[in-house]
Amino acid sequence: MAGRKVIFLDVDGTITDYENNVPQSAKDAIKRARANGHRVYMCTGRSKAENPAEIWEIGFDGMIGGNGCYVESDGEVVMHQLITAEQCRHIVDWLHERGLEFYLESNNGLFASEHFSEAAAPAMKLYAKGKGASDEDAGTSAHAFMDTLTYGAELYRDDLNKVSFILSSYQDHLDSIEEFPDLVARTWGGKGEHALFGDLGVKGVDKAHAIHVLIDHLGADMADTVAVGDAKVDIPMFECCGTSVCMGSGGDEAKAAADWVTTTSTMTACGTPLSIWADLGYLCRVGFVPLGLVTPGSAGI
Repeated sequence: MAGRKVIFLDVDGTITDYENNVPQSAKDAIKRARANGHRVYMCTGRSKAENPAEIWEIGFDGMIGGNGCYVESDGEVVMHQLITAEQCRHIVDWLHERGLEFYLESNNGLFASEHFSEAAAPAMKLYAKGKGASDEDAGTSAHAFMDTLTYGAELYRDDLNKVSFILSSYQDHLDSIEEFPDLVARTWGGKGEHALFGDLGVKGVDKAHAIHVLIDHLGADMADTVAVGDAKVDIPMFECCGTSVCMGSGGDEAKAAADWVTTTSTMTACGTPLSIWADLGYLCRVGFVPLGLVTPGSAGI
């Protein structure tokens, strides 16, 4: 793979907008990168079932999903670490006892709790508005997401990557850390105590761990890896990859951890610089500074 790069792209806030749209420029760039011999992978918190056909049809060499618990390359499952059936039962019972609505994330689908749709609508609208959506578009986005969920299915499962739940307060997240020491507890949908959702996943895995597993599988070199993301959960992959780029719309912590930060002027409708990278003819070469396309992040290179 001499001279070739392995690119890891976060999905939400990086290549998609709040309505799951990917601009044509990004689609073209990903295809062009692969045509030039580079390998391109999604590296996302999403489970496989959360990616609609439109995203897969762009063409990827595979994906890292569930924030690192699932690795797929060229149609082969390289790694899949699941929440156990016993852990799932514990999570579901605990969330029911606290009156917190949730959905279970599996490669086989997204399975919602009994009253998730009604409870989640306000939170999902706030999440979309936080990504820049208007009130009308935020409502549309929330309903579109609800339509991807399966309702009335079995909630005690053995095929889970992770579980997301609506926070009634930040204390729910803090309590989840104590209740589930055998799992990793995170938040999303807002910064710190303003988070909208908590999630629980397999302990000991993250995007960086999954990238190392995949690079070993490919026989590639970590120096030839590029990570692009926008959030705190992307920091581990920023730290492990040869080059890291944070979206200009990303969080301050993520920007500080990245080698480069995209400038507002480079962004397409979704804020992705991929079309510009592809137009340079070599998607991963860090030669953008003279063109003003990115600025050094706090990590520097």
